[in-house]
Amino acid sequence: MGTQLGLRTNWKQFSLLVFINALVGGMIGLERSILPSLASESFGMESHAVMFSFIVVFGITKSIANYYAGHFANQIGRKNLLILGWFIAIPIPFILMWAPTWNWIVAANILLGINQGLAWSSTVTMKIDLVGDRNRGLAMGINEFAGYLSVGLVAFLTAWIAQHYGIRPYPFYLGIAFVSLGMLLSVFFVHDTRGHVSAAAVQSTVPRLTSVFWDTTWRHPNLGAVTQAGLINNLNDGMIWGLFPILLLAKGFALAEIGILVALYPMVWGLAQLGTGKLSDLICQKDLLILGMLFQGIALFGLIVAQKFWHFASLSVLLGLGTAMVYPTFMASVAQNTHPEDRAESLGVFRLWRDLGYAIGAFMTGILMAYFPVWVSIASIGTLTIISAGVIKIRMRC
Repeated sequence: MGTQLGLRTNWKQFSLLVFINALVGGMIGLERSILPSLASESFGMESHAVMFSFIVVFGITKSIANYYAGHFANQIGRKNLLILGWFIAIPIPFILMWAPTWNWIVAANILLGINQGLAWSSTVTMKIDLVGDRNRGLAMGINEFAGYLSVGLVAFLTAWIAQHYGIRPYPFYLGIAFVSLGMLLSVFFVHDTRGHVSAAAVQSTVPRLTSVFWDTTWRHPNLGAVTQAGLINNLNDGMIWGLFPILLLAKGFALAEIGILVALYPMVWGLAQLGTGKLSDLICQKDLLILGMLFQGIALFGLIVAQKFWHFASLSVLLGLGTAMVYPTFMASVAQNTHPEDRAESLGVFRLWRDLGYAIGAFMTGILMAYFPVWVSIASIGTLTIISAGVIKIRMRC
């Protein structure tokens, strides 16, 4: 029997890749809630721009790794890229535990960006390869659910550990477990999916792209609309990643409360994607993307006036819902508009621009915070998020 496509047919490999992606997400969660406190307490870092440097470095390296993971996926193989991603992650938890200077933390985030670009991209591509045309949105919803729920859970857990046992080294022991298990499963149990690509190529009626890079970046109306929205989405996430713990510290919240609030956004983001991913298979993806970007923009403007715990909790939920609407839909849209043999590279180009948003958002926020009140940074990025929804409205077609 030849290679078969479909979620039900390939559920064992699909489920394994979902679990591995949860481990990949956990590596980001290690830092999500406690690194600003680590910067201040362990290294005496007072400059917001310097503290944002770790996000800038992470975003740039992850975006470049995304591109090359897509570019070489067909030649090197998805599984080999996944294993390489875990190999590069091996030093990360040890550096975070014992780094003597802030530059070592920045170096760890270079490795983390490469790990995320190779490992997350590989699992995304393999899951799309396995499911075929019918359930791309559902597949991406499950994938992102696992990854970002893990980000949220680990962000909460590391904050709790830091509150009770200290910022270093105990929270980062989790990273050793994630890397060990991820490498073991990837080497011995994951199967490459290039055979599924060949099977899908025979069935596809989507034309090949003239230039995968430029068509995905802007020239193709649907792909270009999705790519700019992906960049803006991660631009505001880069701001939230760096600014939110700082904002909450300034409001007088305890580290445990900050851990809950910081974790709530990616947890809602993760959980809601189980529904929004499937929804993107059933309704016009354009409508879901517009609504999601608008939700994010409204939530960001709400942060300007929020004061109480429940204010920030409600806005975290709204921001998480908005992000959940767009995140699986982005990649399902890219897959829908590309030929199977172009798909991995197109996803790599999309993820290149999307994750550059982390760096741009963190850099913008750091610079703006150096010269203006905090609300200026939030309002600027909230405005860009709403403008992005308008670009989707104009360019994209169902």
